[in-house]
This record gives sequence, structure tokens and C-alpha cells, in this order.
Amino acid sequence: MAKRPKKVGSWQAVGALVAHYRKRRGLTQEQFAELANMHVDTIGSIEQGRLALQPDRAEQFDELLDTGGTLTILIRKMPVRERIVQFAQGLVDHEQEALSILSYETQVVPGQLQTRDYCRAVFDYRYPAIESETAEQWVNARMERQLIWQRDRPPVGHFVLEESLLRRVVGGPEVMRQQFRQILEVTEPIHMSFQIMPMDRTPHASLDGPMLLLETPEHERLTYLEVQRASFLVEDPDEISGYHHKYGMLRSQALSPDESARLLKGLLGET
Repeated sequence: MAKRPKKVGSWQAVGALVAHYRKRRGLTQEQFAELANMHVDTIGSIEQGRLALQPDRAEQFDELLDTGGTLTILIRKMPVRERIVQFAQGLVDHEQEALSILSYETQVVPGQLQTRDYCRAVFDYRYPAIESETAEQWVNARMERQLIWQRDRPPVGHFVLEESLLRRVVGGPEVMRQQFRQILEVTEPIHMSFQIMPMDRTPHASLDGPMLLLETPEHERLTYLEVQRASFLVEDPDEISGYHHKYGMLRSQALSPDESARLLKGLLGET
């Protein structure tokens, strides 16, 4: 399979432009950080390309540095994949144009279904803690990834969720209620569905962890596996075939879509 050329250095270029405009105004990083009401280390991370410049910050920087809106325009034109942390960029490339997305998740609600509040809580719980600016950047990027469900021809989506992750309270009871409603709403269209794997359904076909299966416009099948902050793309046809068999078995072992919806409505107190 032909490899796509990898785009690199976009945020380094943005950061270099911020540094150029800052220096043109005769400001040190410390002075600019004070004007922007930000920590100087955050300014340094943006200028070095280690932290993406978010749209609201771009507008603020344009005003403070008198750039004529250059930074705002540049960020608006940035492809979605460039707004994602580096280890996930390969996934986003394929996800944005996938014909189908099959996801099995064990720890938290899949990113493609998360509400903003649930997503933010997941990032707030990270250990070691991450900067608030970085967390907001990642939340915004994840919300943008969900725009795939609004395409003229959206992908087929199917999700197998472990019951235990639905019973783990992330962000508080109201955040969980909003999350349950979103799962039901997003999976309502005919091309979408979800199934719950009951906690007492053991053994089942994938006790060894989560997986994400994609089909590309060229009808190539890909598998992504995530471990902590590492993401692995599986391209070997024999391995991918095994994951599809595994996913098929999961679907047969989980509750049916109707049973799953009833269970989730029960957790909402609606049955």
C-alpha cells in the first residue's frame, strides 16, 4: 500500500510567525505573556510549535501584535489533521474520509461520540496533569473530528462499548447523562448503531483491548490500536482479517442494538 506523504512542521511555522511578529513589536516573551494573560512557558511552547495556536488565541494575538488578521486566517485554513496531537494524526487522515468506522472501547466513551464536557473531563483526569491550554486544544480538535458524521455521505459507524465504561462516572452525574443522550442521538440514523458488552459476558472475543477498524475510499481496511499515548496502524492483511473476525464475534456476543438502547435509557432513568 502506498504511503501518504507526511506533512510536518506546520505548527513550527505558525510559531515562528508568532515569534516574528512579537519581536517586530519589540516584546520579549515575558512581556507578551503578560499582555496576553498567559504563562510565559505557554508562549514559548506555541512559538516552538509544541502547542497549537487556537482560533481564539490567534484573534487575540492578531490584535495585540497588530498583524492585520494574518494569524486568524492562517489557523482557519489549517487542515483538521494538523490540529491533532502528532501521535494521532495518521488516524485522523484516514478517519476524515473513511467509508466505515467500527470501534470497540473498554475504558472511556469513544472520542467520536464524546460530548465536550465528557471529553474535557477525560483530559482533566490525565496523569501527569496537562496544561489547561493544551487540554482545550485537544478538546477542540476532538470536537472537530466529529464533523465526519455531518458529511453529505457520512461513514457507516458502529460501536461496541463495555458496560463498565458507561458506569464509570466521568465529570459527574449530569455530564454522564448528557453523554448517554448523545450516544443515543448520534447512533439514531440508519447508518449508525451501538451495542453494549455486558459486564457479566465473559469470556468474550477481545479481552485484550480496544480497537478501531476503518475502510478507506479505496476499500482498503485498516486497524488502529492505542496504548496510552501511542497509536499503532496495522496494515498487514492477515492481521487485519483477524481483527475483523474478532470484531464480528464481539457483535454477536454483545447485547443487540435495541437491548443496548434500553439499557442506556435505563441508566438515564427513562425506562
